[in-house]
Amino acid sequence: MISTPITPELLRGALELEVTERGVLPHRLPARARAQCDDPQLAMVEAQPSGVRLVLRTAATVVELDVLATKTAYRGVPPRPDGVYDLLVDGRLTAQSSVPDGNFTIIDMATGGFEHKPGPVCTVRFDGLAPTPKDIEIWLPHKEVTELVALRTDAPVEPTPKHGRRVWVHHGSSISHGSDAASPSTTWPAVAASLGGVELVNLGFGGSAMLDPFTARALRDTPADLISVKIGINLANADLMRLRAFGPAVHGFLDTIREGQPDTPLLVISPIHCPIHEHTPGPGALDMSSGAVKFRATGDPTERGRLTLTVIRAELAKIVAARAAEDPKLSYLDGQQLYGAADYAELPLLDELHPDAATHLRMGERFAKLVFSES
Repeated sequence: MISTPITPELLRGALELEVTERGVLPHRLPARARAQCDDPQLAMVEAQPSGVRLVLRTAATVVELDVLATKTAYRGVPPRPDGVYDLLVDGRLTAQSSVPDGNFTIIDMATGGFEHKPGPVCTVRFDGLAPTPKDIEIWLPHKEVTELVALRTDAPVEPTPKHGRRVWVHHGSSISHGSDAASPSTTWPAVAASLGGVELVNLGFGGSAMLDPFTARALRDTPADLISVKIGINLANADLMRLRAFGPAVHGFLDTIREGQPDTPLLVISPIHCPIHEHTPGPGALDMSSGAVKFRATGDPTERGRLTLTVIRAELAKIVAARAAEDPKLSYLDGQQLYGAADYAELPLLDELHPDAATHLRMGERFAKLVFSES
């Protein structure tokens, strides 16, 4: 077996590669951004490599990847399935694998506390591949922090050429991060990117789409042919701000992006349909009374200036319409075109907040048709 160093040339979808004691750790926010926020939730989710994949051109029949996974568990909640590694050969999903062990982060959702338990390095192995030159992508688990320790193959590897594809940089919440998608290559942004023939950089951060200035700067500084920002659900369920602060914050977020990318098509996407927050503001709360994980909204809908999804959509549409007069490459997409009330009746949100695997596929297909078929 041939050992190959894991370098940035072999990775796509990460903004930075941190050298660790064992290997390398992909990040989806740069170090300067990470230093500006001490929220453990953000630190966890930006290091979960949603959309990050190893890209190799090789004739190897065997590929082995040593990894140290950090799995997440929630106190009092049934264990989550192991993260999935998707193997794509020449663009087609060919095999999947998981690792059963690693570090564990245990989160107490009632207190916000984090407990960490160390674990071992494990090996992901794909074998039986055709002994001919091919492009291989290994999509890393979208919900497990994944430290890459070693890469081994039975034939030499080189980086896969980029084929001149356009780069799509997307920012959003846990829904964009992947929530309950079946695997990393089947999150709705990954499905949309595949159908649209573009290279994805997914800056969807679970629970952390908060209009943070450092995220706007990361979007500003990441080369892109299309940028999209999905704004709203985390602001509502975190009860982060009132309407007075929301409008200027959105303007500032878009202004920062435009500082570095004044002519890149920029799409603002409002929240998908979510009945608990359509007319009721946050904060959101965990509800286990039915024996299953559910979320509910606890805010007072009569209080002036509170953010509901209905309020957020109206404000975003107004902001984009006003700015588009001087920014013709800025546009707006109502998130309910990706998932609306009729979809909720057919495919309800699993926990009243997150879409299931089938809904991710539907949203990805719709986004590709709405956005990439016309661009």
